[in-house]
Amino acid sequence: MADDRLIVALDVPNAHAGLELAAKIGDAVSFYKIGLGMLTGGGLALAHELKQEHGKRIFLDMKLFDISATVETAVRGLAQFDLDFLTVHGDPHVVKAAKEGAAGSDMKILGVTILTSLDRKDLDACMIQAGDIPDLVTTRAARALEAGADGVIASPQEAALIRALPEANGKLIVTPGVRPAGAALGDQKRVATPEQAVKDGANHIVVGRPVWQADNPATAARAIIDSLK
Repeated sequence: MADDRLIVALDVPNAHAGLELAAKIGDAVSFYKIGLGMLTGGGLALAHELKQEHGKRIFLDMKLFDISATVETAVRGLAQFDLDFLTVHGDPHVVKAAKEGAAGSDMKILGVTILTSLDRKDLDACMIQAGDIPDLVTTRAARALEAGADGVIASPQEAALIRALPEANGKLIVTPGVRPAGAALGDQKRVATPEQAVKDGANHIVVGRPVWQADNPATAARAIIDSLK
């Protein structure tokens, strides 16, 4: 049986390539992430097909950010697709609007803290307030959860700090930036192994290139799941 703690990111150009990859992986994976990069390549159609015809769980990673009314309207529209997870920026007004839009559905709203591809130098360039990244991530996570988020997105390096928050009781922690031992980091800067991320409190880990770039994606996925045991 597939372990839905592993979410495989379908970071491929279009829905056709996504279906081909999912077919190669087969029953080894039950949960897929579809991101913004595939939105114009049939991402929503792929989400619908994988969910309705193949019984997969779907994480739509859109990282929505806008005024409250727009976020609420967008989320209400996306909720029609019977998705499992949807990301929005972790700003409290965005989270509250997203929860309003998702009302009546089972879709979980996850607040993004700080992207796992960013380090302190990047935050300085963006004029983000001074402070250590773990402290900033933890604060943003607490505020998103207080605003009603069902969980948060954070690097595995901050998972334990977030799990220790009173606000995180019963909430989801989903960690991208996960790399099996020996895998290339790519554009990720704050990483950990799958087993360390789960040990530190992550409910789900997101892995992309180490699976879909493998010669045998199904074998690569099974190896990650085995490491979680």
